[in-house]
Amino acid sequence: MIEQATQPEVYQGQFGDFTITQGDRQGVVIYRGGLMVAALSFAIGTGLVLWQGSQAIVLLTPLYFCFWAALGVSLWMIHIYLKPLHLALQAFWAIGGVASLVLALGSSEPLALQVYQHPITILGVGFTFAALTGIFFKEAFCFNRLETKLLVPIVPMLLLGHLFNLSGQWEAALLGVWAVLFVVFAIRKAIQQIPPDIGDKSVFEYLKHQSGAQSL
Repeated sequence: MIEQATQPEVYQGQFGDFTITQGDRQGVVIYRGGLMVAALSFAIGTGLVLWQGSQAIVLLTPLYFCFWAALGVSLWMIHIYLKPLHLALQAFWAIGGVASLVLALGSSEPLALQVYQHPITILGVGFTFAALTGIFFKEAFCFNRLETKLLVPIVPMLLLGHLFNLSGQWEAALLGVWAVLFVVFAIRKAIQQIPPDIGDKSVFEYLKHQSGAQSL
């Protein structure tokens, strides 16, 4: 007996019906995978800093660039209705990566040590974390997640605090909280249903047509 092919589920969007393809689902899986790798890289680096101190400083550079690359994958796959915002977050990620690479290649000191000893470097490297904060803000707005609501102020608070010489004790505490909440966020994303992360595809189509009409 030949089984009938399963028909894709039809969703009611704001501007019409739409279906979710296998490609859409794969995109979400890649987005979440990038977040998981970024969160684990960040958490491992944080653990090394808090428990090993200067002994592990050399390991932080490869962990940072692993975090940065994984974040870039997530920023490529994330679904954001406002294209200018999406492009801005990708630009922040790129600027932060270029600044980090210049610092890493331009000095014999490990990248983390440079940033720690020269807070002004936050004005370059910090763009990477501004892009990450954008993801946290999007997730807080769309899914009302407690951990992302906390991360949205914690990340800039820590970076600006370091830039303006916040006490080391508070830096360590905020860094630890950031790492824990980031991992919690990544785990919760991994077990969340996929369709909500895809969003309303009819909105994307509407905005695409609007943009095309304005360019004519």
